Amino acid sequence: MTKLTLISFATCPYVQRAVIALKEKAVAHEVIYVDLSNKPDWFLAISPLGKVPVLRVEHEGQPPVHIFESAVILEYLEETTPHNLHPADPLERAHHRAYIEFASQTLADLWKFTSAKSQTDLDAARTALVAKLERLERTVAGPFFAGTEFSYVDSAFAPAFRQIDILESVSDAGLLKGLAKVDTWRHALGDRPSVQDAVPSNYTELYLDRIRGNDAQILRRAA
Repeated sequence: MTKLTLISFATCPYVQRAVIALKEKAVAHEVIYVDLSNKPDWFLAISPLGKVPVLRVEHEGQPPVHIFESAVILEYLEETTPHNLHPADPLERAHHRAYIEFASQTLADLWKFTSAKSQTDLDAARTALVAKLERLERTVAGPFFAGTEFSYVDSAFAPAFRQIDILESVSDAGLLKGLAKVDTWRHALGDRPSVQDAVPSNYTELYLDRIRGNDAQILRRAA
């Protein structure tokens, strides 16, 4: 019997990818949250980079193995659990893996957008972010990334759209203006139970508190 435990931080979007995948695959697991501003020694001992997520894999009678980096965790889950979330075709699978990395860069742009302290920096971050969303508009099949089947690319982008949803609830960010296919994709992911259940119940407030802690220009403008 294998026990899976995901070590998480409440607002980390990369952790959400793994939680979504585990829920899509209906794989039993536990989630433990740590405070990354005060990392416990036991966490530093199992996370070489001091980051989340970390997946603890325990086989009965054997010492636990800890897997770090979200992309590696997703690949491990794909190889060891039922219900594949990658396409079977090697070329299509490579295409999906490339867009998972694109999702990581989109999250990086979102971080810059929500941590910009000047209007100049905010405008530059918004330009970079919208350019990525416009490319997605030309790429996504709908209603999910590759059509009707949910994939790892969807699990990678769902946390970004969750952040955009929250931002647009408190400010007129207008990030998806004119991007009908991406907006439809955003809502399809938001309706997915695995996506809804991938975060704590107070995630919205935790995320806004994190942005407020950045003294974000986007929130000052909204005020």
